[in-house]
Amino acid sequence: MDIIKTLSDYHKQYEVSTSKPDEFWAEVASEFVWRKKWDKVLQWDFHKPEVKWFQGGKLNITENALDRHLPHRANQTAILWEPNDPSEAPRKISYQELHREVCKVGNMLRSHHVKKGDRVCIYMPMVPELIYAVLGCARIGAVHSVVFAGFSAGSLVDRINDCGCSVVLTADGSFRGDKKLDLKAIVDEALLQCPTVRETIVLKRTGSNSPMKSGRDFWWHEEVMSQSADCVPEMMDAEDLLFILYTSGSTGKPKGMVHTCGGYMVFIGYTFRTVFQYQDKELFWCTADIGWVTGHSYIIYGPLLAGATTLLFEGIPSWPDPGRFWQTIERHKVNIFYTAPTAIRSLEQAPISYVNKYDLSSIRILGTVGEPINEEAWHWYNKNIGKGRCPIVDTWWQTETGGIMISPIAGVTPLKPTYATLPLPGIQPTLMDEQGKEITGTGEGRLAMKFPWPSMARTIYGNHQRFRETYFSTFPGMYFTGDGCRRDAEGFYRITGRVDDIIIVSGHNMGTAEIESAVDEHPAVCESAVVGYPHDIKGQGVYTFVICYEKPSDEDKLRSEIREVVAKIIGPIAKPDKIQFVSGLPKTRSGKIMRRILRKVAEGDTSNLGDITTLLDPSVVDEIKRGALS
Repeated sequence: MDIIKTLSDYHKQYEVSTSKPDEFWAEVASEFVWRKKWDKVLQWDFHKPEVKWFQGGKLNITENALDRHLPHRANQTAILWEPNDPSEAPRKISYQELHREVCKVGNMLRSHHVKKGDRVCIYMPMVPELIYAVLGCARIGAVHSVVFAGFSAGSLVDRINDCGCSVVLTADGSFRGDKKLDLKAIVDEALLQCPTVRETIVLKRTGSNSPMKSGRDFWWHEEVMSQSADCVPEMMDAEDLLFILYTSGSTGKPKGMVHTCGGYMVFIGYTFRTVFQYQDKELFWCTADIGWVTGHSYIIYGPLLAGATTLLFEGIPSWPDPGRFWQTIERHKVNIFYTAPTAIRSLEQAPISYVNKYDLSSIRILGTVGEPINEEAWHWYNKNIGKGRCPIVDTWWQTETGGIMISPIAGVTPLKPTYATLPLPGIQPTLMDEQGKEITGTGEGRLAMKFPWPSMARTIYGNHQRFRETYFSTFPGMYFTGDGCRRDAEGFYRITGRVDDIIIVSGHNMGTAEIESAVDEHPAVCESAVVGYPHDIKGQGVYTFVICYEKPSDEDKLRSEIREVVAKIIGPIAKPDKIQFVSGLPKTRSGKIMRRILRKVAEGDTSNLGDITTLLDPSVVDEIKRGALS
C-alpha cells in the first residue's frame, strides 16, 4: 500500500477503504510475512458482537517485527535506551541483538513450562528487557499482560487473578527520577493472593537486596544465560490472543481488553507508517510507558514492524530538571516526538530557558496522545518545540481500539488546534444524539463507530457479556467509544471528553467506581463519590466527595490518610487531588447519585445546576456548594 503523501491521496485511500474494505486491508496485510494466507478477510456482527479478521491466516508477529528485517537491517539500531539517570550510558540494541535476546527470553519461558495460550504478567521498569519480555511471549505464543509498574499490589492482584497468569516477569526495583521503587516487594505482597502463579523471574536493575523464595523465584540473568539464541516461533492463527491489557472500568473492576495477532499487526504497522510519515533510519520517540496501550503500539510493535529505531526512555520529564526531554532530543537527534498533553502542560510551567538551551532542530514531526490537547498547550508546543515548522499529529484512540483512529497525517492533513481532524482510512465514525439518532453534518454528540477495524479489541477477557453491554448496547450495531465529540463544517473531529464514569488523569483512564471503592476502604469513610474536574497539568483531576461516619476532627490529616489508602490499593496516579467532606450526596429517590451536579460543583460552576427537585434531599446541594473547594 502506497504511503499517503497528499490530501488527494488520503481521500482516494479513504474512499477505497470504506467502499471496498476487504480489498483495502488485504492489500495492506500482503506487505507482511504470513506462513499461511488468510481464507477470509473479515467476518463481523456488531450485535453479538463478533469480529474476525484474516481468518485462517497463520503468522508470528515477531517474525514481522524482527526476522524479516535481518537481511537488510541486522546492524541497524532497533532500540535506543535512555536510562533514568542521564549520567548512565545509553544502550543501543541492533535488530540482530534484539532478535537474539528475544529468542533467549522465549526459550527461557519455554524452559519454565510456558506454552502457547498461557498468560504471563509483566511488571517491569522501562528497560530493554521489558521489550524482550513482551516479544519473547509473542515469540512462543504466550499471552502477555503488562501491568504498569506504578500500580500497587492490590491492582496487581486483580489483574493477575482475572486472567490466571502462571508466571510473573519483574525486577528487583526501578528508578523513577530520584526515587527507587521496590518492585519485588510489591510482587511478593501480591502473590500472597495469586494462587495461579507458579514462578517469578526477577531482573536485577537497582541492586536491591530482594529476598528470593526458593522454588518460586529465579534471577533473570541466571535463567537467560544458558538459553539458545535460536527460538522457533510459534505459528499463531490471526485471531489467537496476542495480549491482554487492563483498563479501568466504570464498575470498579478493571477490564482485560483482548487483542489478537493478525489484525493488530496489520493496523499498527499501517497507522505508524501513515500517521507519522516515517522515513528510513529516523529516530522515533514515544514517551509513554509500556504499561499503557500507547507503549505497546507505538514504542514496540509499530516502530519495529516498520524497521524503525525506537527510543525507550526510563526517566521522567522533570528530573533532574524540566529540560530532560529537550536534552534527550538534542543528545540523540530525535526526529519524531510523541508525548502527552499532560507532559506538555507540566513542562510549559517551567522557565522557557529549559527549552531554549537545547538544539531541537532534528525534530521533523510532533505528536500528542492520551487526551485532547487544549489550545494554549498546542500553541506552546508548536512555537517552542516545533519552532512553527513541525506538523503536530493530535491522535485520538483508546486501549480498546488498539491503534490510532482519528488523526492528522503529518504534513498532509490541514491542522486545526484541539482537533484530531479526520478519520484514518478504514475508520468510519459517526455522531449520535442521546436519543440514538445519527447526527449528520456539523454538530456535537457521542462518538461511535459504524464499521470494524483490524486492531479493535475482540472481547473483555472472560466476560464477553460485559464487552457487549459496555461498548455495543448504547447504540445497537455500533461500537460506542464513551467519548463526546464535535464535528465542524470541514468534517474535522474534536473530542470533548468522556460521557461515562471514566476520568482521564494524565492521559490514563481511571474508573470512578474503582477510586471510590479504594476511598471507602478507609475506616472513617461511610460513602464517597468521585468526579473529574479541569486540571491545569493533568487535564482532569480527581475530585472526591466523602461522607464520614463521624465529623473529622482533623480534615487535613484524614485527607492525607485517604490519599495514602488510594495509593496503596490502586497506585499513586489515582490519589484524589481534592477531597471535600459532606454530610450527604445528591441522590434521586431510587438512590442514584446525580453526578452531573457534582461535576458542576467540582468545575466551579454552581450557578446553573439544573433541576434538583427530583432529589431525595435537595438541601444537600446547598451544603455541597458552600463547602466547594477552590
